[in-house]
Parts: sequence; C-alpha cells; structure tokens
Amino acid sequence: MALKTKACYMVKPSEPTWKGYQFLSEWDQTGTITHVPTIYFYRPPEDWVKLGDKIAAIVKQSLSRALVPFYPLAGRLRRLPGHRLELNCNAEGVEFVEAESNLNLDELGDLSRSSEYYYDLHLSPLVDYTRPIHELPLLIVQLTRFACGGFSLGLSISHAVVDGPSALHFLSEWAGLSRGEPLKTMPFLDREILRGDDDVSFGELSCLDHCDFDHLPLLIGQSDNLEEKKKDVTPAFLNVTKEQLEKLKKLANAGRARGTRPYSRYEMLAGHIWRCACKARKHMAEQRTALAICVDVRSRIEPPLPSAYFGNASFDVKAVCSSGELLVCSLGFASSRIREAVEKVTNDYIWSNLKYLKSQKDLSMFQDLHGEESSTDNKELFYGNPNLGVVSWLRLPLHDLDFGWGKEVAMSLDTYDTDFDGDFVLLQNPSGEDGSLIVSVRLQVPHMDSFKKHFYADII
Repeated sequence: MALKTKACYMVKPSEPTWKGYQFLSEWDQTGTITHVPTIYFYRPPEDWVKLGDKIAAIVKQSLSRALVPFYPLAGRLRRLPGHRLELNCNAEGVEFVEAESNLNLDELGDLSRSSEYYYDLHLSPLVDYTRPIHELPLLIVQLTRFACGGFSLGLSISHAVVDGPSALHFLSEWAGLSRGEPLKTMPFLDREILRGDDDVSFGELSCLDHCDFDHLPLLIGQSDNLEEKKKDVTPAFLNVTKEQLEKLKKLANAGRARGTRPYSRYEMLAGHIWRCACKARKHMAEQRTALAICVDVRSRIEPPLPSAYFGNASFDVKAVCSSGELLVCSLGFASSRIREAVEKVTNDYIWSNLKYLKSQKDLSMFQDLHGEESSTDNKELFYGNPNLGVVSWLRLPLHDLDFGWGKEVAMSLDTYDTDFDGDFVLLQNPSGEDGSLIVSVRLQVPHMDSFKKHFYADII
C-alpha cells in the first residue's frame, strides 16, 4: 500500500515574469506561515484514463501558464532581521511530484474525510521544514495515480503568501487554463496597499485594548504550554445534518435580545464547539479559555481591498471567557462572545492591528513556522488546551475544480500534520445538497471520544 514516487521536478512560469523583492504585509508574516495541505480526488471518464501520463503533462503545462500571472507562487521567502519575511520573486518554480499507488480509490473509504489509508499514504506532498526557508517552494503539487485509473491532486501552499480566498482564486484560474479557457480575473499583486504611512495615525493602539496580542490562557497550575505541545493529537471529521443545525439554531437563539439578528452558522457552531471542548477537557470552572476567530477584512478595511487581492487579508481575534461561565450560561452566551469579538474589527481596529505588529522589533512570537527558526514556547500562537481556533471555510469555493476531465469526486483536508490541538475547520459537505456540514477536528487523543459524545448529545 506504500506510495511510490516516480518523479520530482520544478515547474517554472512559461513566460518571463517580474523579478525582485516584494513587500509582505504583517499579516503575511504572522500567524500560520506553514503550508496548508488539501487533496482533490478525480475519477476521469474512460477516454481520459486511456491518455495515461498525458494527464500529468496537461496539469504541468497549465500550471506553468498559471504561474505567469500568479508569479509570486514561483518565488521563495527570505528571512530579514527581526524574523521578518520578504518575498523573492525569482521564478525558481513550483515543486511537482508524480506518484502512484496500487490501491483503488474505492479502497480509501469516504474520500471527503480522513482515513487510515490515505493518512499513511501522504497524498498531499510533505514539506521538509528542516531546509532553509529560502529553499522551500511556496507551492508543492503531487499527482498520485491509483490502480483504478483515478488520481488525486495534493496541494501544499504557503500561508505566508496567500490566504484561503487567494489560494482558491489561483486554483480556479489554473483549472480554467487547463480547460483551455482564458484568465477570468487577474490577481491584484500590489501588497504595498497594506504598508500604510508611518506619518499617519490609522487609529490609536489603545482601541485594540491589546487583548489580541496578550498571552493566551494557560492551564491552571502551568507556567508554559510545553507539556501540552508534546501530547499526541488525533484527527476526526464530524458530520452535522441540516436537522442538527436547526436544533443548534434554536438553542443559540433562545432568549436572544429582541432586535438583534439571529446568530450565524459560524457563531452557533463555534460556540457549540467551544463549550464541548471545555467539557471534553474537563476544565475547572475558573479555567480561562480563548477561542480564535479568523476575520477576512477585505470589505471591512477602508478603502476596501480588491476582491482579487492576492495575499493575506485576514487575522485572528480572540473571544475569552471562563469555562465555568461558558457551561453555566446558554449556547447563545457563547455565540454572543464570538459576535462581540468579530464586531470590534472596524477600520480603525484593522489599521491599529497592522500598526502594532509593525512596531514590533521581533515577529517570532507571532509566527508559527516549523523547524529551527520557530519559537519553542510561543504563547501567542498555541491554540491547544485550554484554547482552540475555529476557522470557517463555509463560504470558500472549495469544490468543482475541473481541470478538463470533470469535477472532483471529493475534496479533503489532509491530516498528516496532526500536532495542532484545538484546530477546528468548518466545511461544506460536498456529498450532496442536503444542507449538512463537516467539522474537521484535531484534539489530544484522550479528549476526542469525550468531545464527540458532548458534540452530539444536545443535537441528536
């Protein structure tokens, strides 16, 4: 069942592109700056199966063309003093791996969820973080062919260069080029728009009240998070039906103040997850806990960023509470704390966030990067016990990625990098249009079964 690598090489832009060093905003340089892995599974029509290796050639050729307008992805990062980063647009290219497996797609079980089979197979390309950062490709693509003629397209893309909307803009345009279509929307590559003016005040730092840059809560009795980081973490994918979402909606909105809008899917689901994590982790009532919420600011900042802005235009805000208060109060209370955290992200708040990060002499405490350059005790970024982060991919166009042989039969997050306790992602269920969702979960091994029990207890 082992995966066999057939070839590995660099794919470069098909035409000359601009070369030089490009500014990265503080949001590019902070938070998760590792690679994000995803997998798309395809079961091509019979005539495509007969083409054999031509599928790989089509993918590579269209990728080479896509790297012309999206040339930052063909570059490399460069480390600057103070653990800052700069983008070297040098057209060194994207790493492309061809692999094969003697398995059939049907042997992998439910392709939209992690399974023991393709967890072990590594269907998205591994990233060697022991290499110097200036040698790491920003995008690695792995095409894996299965015995049945089906194949998977695994992608690992650097979060230091793109966020979710930017990554999916690239994938959509790449697939369109592969189908022989022209580029629909050029990426907006001018990151200077977020540099700001040092001589102009974009809101006072006091409007942040610094809560989003304070140390995250630690478990009572602990002075650091090193022991928690060492504990084994396991992944799971939980399905939430339309009926269960309706029950959560009623629970969250019961007692909601008149005149306030109903809680969103994110607010009620994230609140439910937060409360269930506290139960599963058996927190004491006085235990402080934080929930990190990723906010896209493209439409919140003034002037608004172009929708095709290619880079990171989001950052985390925190909702903080005691576990006891979360569990004594209703689901609506947890949802209200999440809403309060998001609603404080005004234009002044956004520019103040950038200004605060820009004022830091060293950004290492705000960065999550594997390898020797990462911080060993990063209180700002460890969202494990007693904390968690809930990211919504519900509005992202993750599916229907057609390179010319039909849309994928399934798409999944990869789970080989399972060392992030408290990492939750909300996903649309691609298996049908029944309104159900999938929650990707990563928790410490002793907490997972208990979390699942509490997660479904109130909504079955």
